Amino acid sequence: MNEDRTLELLKEITDVAGVSGYEDEVRKVIKKHLKDIAEIEYDNLGSIICKKTGKSETPKIMLAGHTDEIGFMVKFITDEGFIKFGTLGGWWNQVMLAQRVVIKTHKGDVHGIIGSKPPHILSDDERNKVVDRKDMFIDVGAESAKQATDEFGIRPGDPIIPFSPFQVMSNGKSYLAKAWDDRVGCALFIDVIKNLVNEDHPNTVYGVGTVQEEVGLRGARTSAWAIQPDIGIALEVGIASDVPGGKKEESMQKLGKGPALLLYDSSMIPHIKLRDLIIDIAKEKDIPLQLDVMERGGTDAGTIHINMRGVPSVVIGVPCRYIHSHSGIINRDDYDNTVKLITEIVKKLDAETVAKLVSD
Repeated sequence: MNEDRTLELLKEITDVAGVSGYEDEVRKVIKKHLKDIAEIEYDNLGSIICKKTGKSETPKIMLAGHTDEIGFMVKFITDEGFIKFGTLGGWWNQVMLAQRVVIKTHKGDVHGIIGSKPPHILSDDERNKVVDRKDMFIDVGAESAKQATDEFGIRPGDPIIPFSPFQVMSNGKSYLAKAWDDRVGCALFIDVIKNLVNEDHPNTVYGVGTVQEEVGLRGARTSAWAIQPDIGIALEVGIASDVPGGKKEESMQKLGKGPALLLYDSSMIPHIKLRDLIIDIAKEKDIPLQLDVMERGGTDAGTIHINMRGVPSVVIGVPCRYIHSHSGIINRDDYDNTVKLITEIVKKLDAETVAKLVSD
């Protein structure tokens, strides 16, 4: 049976833990895959920068996927041993309850579940309200704060990770996992750089696993300063709305219909000439491409494109259902087509092409 290395990469990179500010496990996966084919360095916040030189040192093409996933942090432990927590990244309260989590402590992993008062003892008024996060807690099976602290090793500030192991779904092409936002972006630049080992490219590519995107696009700012890129491409998840109740005017992306190119988001209007070049490349190479807008939310490109004198930038994503929850679903065909598209884009971006993008 042939080994599916992409499948193994996607499983490995989503199963590891890495909420904002605690991304070390993700960096190790990226380094493991690229250390023999790229130069590895880090910025001072912890973003990993993987440099693959082609025929020329310039132009510099920055492919950014953020390493952090949304999660939680221990705030304090109640006398009874329950964990009160804060959020890292944007959560919708309604998707939190009854979900399993892992607290990463200095003594090892501690499993728990997000709980609240059981429905049988709620008043009629309470039953009709969405539970507020301040009324939730994490139950780790501790009998007291002392046991949670001394035996389990839980401390304030410990990161809390959604527990949702990678799973291939019944159709063979849908992949269910946590952290697609944005481990899919990290996997993309890993696979693109691997592709370029056997391909000529007229530039230098930087695959960057940025940190702390979910709490303010922070690693993209420091890593872009370190690289000084000529072109920025944020590799992301797209928001698929092909579910009951989904509306085209809210999101036009569907699973299985190809990568998505954003025409607008709240952090950036993409560079028009670069956007149009990518649309042309997709058409020329017969790669399906979806166009979409995201009126709320931004990406690392929002920071990259305003670095120094400005960097022509775009966002390309793999459509995903249920982002910013414990689990999401992507389609393998979309992932493969996104790798193909980005590889072709990189091969096209020589010095002359990039110069034309910023000229009148």
